[in-house]
Amino acid sequence: MEMTIQEHNQRKARSYKLLLIFAMVSMFMMFAGLTSAYIVSASRKDWVHAMIMPPSFTFSTIAIILGSITFHLAKKSIQKDNRKNTTIFLLSTLALAITFVICQFEGFNYIFKQNLFPVGGVGSINIAFLYLLVYLHLAHLAAGIISLLIIIYNHFKQKYNATQSTGIELGAIFWHFLDILWVYLFLFLYFV
Repeated sequence: MEMTIQEHNQRKARSYKLLLIFAMVSMFMMFAGLTSAYIVSASRKDWVHAMIMPPSFTFSTIAIILGSITFHLAKKSIQKDNRKNTTIFLLSTLALAITFVICQFEGFNYIFKQNLFPVGGVGSINIAFLYLLVYLHLAHLAAGIISLLIIIYNHFKQKYNATQSTGIELGAIFWHFLDILWVYLFLFLYFV
């Protein structure tokens, strides 16, 4: 029995989603290991206990949550063949992603102004962990932004519609993962 094009596309989409889930689980395990190491290292002598979380990290958290919402709305819009709203929501997600990155670097500027450094004579292990966790998340976010740019390009090339939205769906899943991961890191760093 021969497979139809629609069945083939559905199988392909399921395969892509499964690969993405495996990748996200491995990324989460890496961050779980790093946050565990952070907790274990808290007894070190060079631990800075009076570190204040940069206020811009709060704004970046708001930006990535809003970006997750706009990406979800883009997915829902393309599933209804509403290209105009899909465009608006995808471009809004990109703007919020850029806002997130800017806020992250503003946070590092704030940390520098407090004379807290990750290495050197005045360096501390928890500042090093902060940099490591945030920069690793930013590296994954860079992958998310590249994916988003490809999705926007494909959207303008009209590759997505109500019956073919796999690219946007995968992008949204990954973006939600990045959102949840950042909220986890933010709350972890804020309260631990």
